[in-house]
This record gives sequence, structure tokens and C-alpha cells, in this order.
Amino acid sequence: MKPTAAEQVLADRCVLITGGARRLGAATARKLHGAGATIVVHYHRSTEAAHALVAQLNAIRPGSAHAVATDLLHSAALPGLVQATLDHYGRLDVLVNNASTFYPTPLGSITPAQFEDLVGTNLRAPLFLSQAAAPALRATQGLIINMADIHAQRPLRDHVVYSAAKAGLVMLTKSLARELGPQIRVNAIAPGPVMWPEYPMDEALKAEIVGKTALQRTGSPEDIARTALFLAADAPYVTGQVIAVDGGRGI
Repeated sequence: MKPTAAEQVLADRCVLITGGARRLGAATARKLHGAGATIVVHYHRSTEAAHALVAQLNAIRPGSAHAVATDLLHSAALPGLVQATLDHYGRLDVLVNNASTFYPTPLGSITPAQFEDLVGTNLRAPLFLSQAAAPALRATQGLIINMADIHAQRPLRDHVVYSAAKAGLVMLTKSLARELGPQIRVNAIAPGPVMWPEYPMDEALKAEIVGKTALQRTGSPEDIARTALFLAADAPYVTGQVIAVDGGRGI
């Protein structure tokens, strides 16, 4: 069945999603692709997942998805990620800084390597990738979406570096909105209990977290993806904002 005009609201727009092969990144890629966008899936280690996702999207609409490998911790490589997008599709309309590293760092055991990894992925890479993408986004009156976290505002025990890095990302979002306006909008999404970490987590703790949300349930990757679609397709006067998608966990 031919897509309706509403389903193709992002037709002719190109979206670059870091960490787009799995979890929230993949859900966002599918949602924006479903709205008509062409998608560049960035990946580093998730080679098989990235190419599988691209194959799925291209099966729906041939030539509408492309995968590019880059190590985001190598800041000098980030302009190449933007250039690869431009070389393939000729434009860039939306940058989703989704890639994130997340694991415990209790204060007494934090190492310099952990600091560089967590801050590098969650803060430095979004900054320098936004810097590299700014000329292309300015040409299309584009958008940057940063994937923040409710723990940018509510520190998470034993995650000292992660919480600080996400807090920095929130301020980066607001600063970039000021720096890049009026041509480029910059916003962030702050997920709450939407997907549990990939490392083992106590079931009682999960239940406690859910019990502290106003909606008394977990969210889903689709909730995050729908928020990204709203920002990309239906929020032309929204910039510098952090939208919490947390079921009321933060209130």
C-alpha cells in the first residue's frame, strides 16, 4: 500500500544516528525511516546489527539506508562521518547524538580510562560531531537531537562519571541551541526507565525504580522514537529544550 502524506513527513530528509544499530538508536532509525527519511546508521563494534538494520530498511525502500563505521572517541574522525553522509546522500537534516557508554563507576574505583571513555562518548563526541555537522545542518535549517538522561538532573548512585557527562550534555544542548540558532534547532531527550542496562541488574531494584514512576510501568524504545519524530517533524519552534520521557520518574 502506498504511504500516505502523513507517513512521509520526513521525505527527502537525511538523518544521521550515532549508535544507530541497536536499542534506542535502532528504534529511532526505524521510526524516522517510516516517516520517509533516509537514514545513516553509525556504528563502531555492532557491525552485524548495523548491516542487518540497513538491509531491513532498504528492503522497505531501496537505497534509503546506509551504514558507516567510526570510533567516536577519535575526534579527528568525526568530520569524516559527516562527509560520508554527505557523499552518500548529498545533505544532512537531522543529527541524532544517540551513542552512549554506560556502566558503574563508584567513586573509589574510577580510573582515568573510564573517565575518558564515558565523557568521550557521552559529551565530547556529541560536541565535536555537532561542530562538524553544523555547516551541513545550517544549509538545510536542520536539527540536532542529543540523547540525555534523567540522571543528568538526578545523580545515579555509583555512576559518578556517567551522571556528570550527561549533565554536561544537557548544558551542551542549551549552549548549542544558542550558538547555532536561528538556522539550527538543538534539543535533547532524557529517557527514564525505558530500557534496562545490558549488565545484570537486580530485579528488586528494577521494581523499586518502576514503583517510583508516576505511571507505575516501564516505557519502551518506541516512546523515545516517537519523541524524536515529534522534534524532527512537528516542533519548528522548539529549541534548547530537554524532554523527559520517564513516566514521571523525575517528579
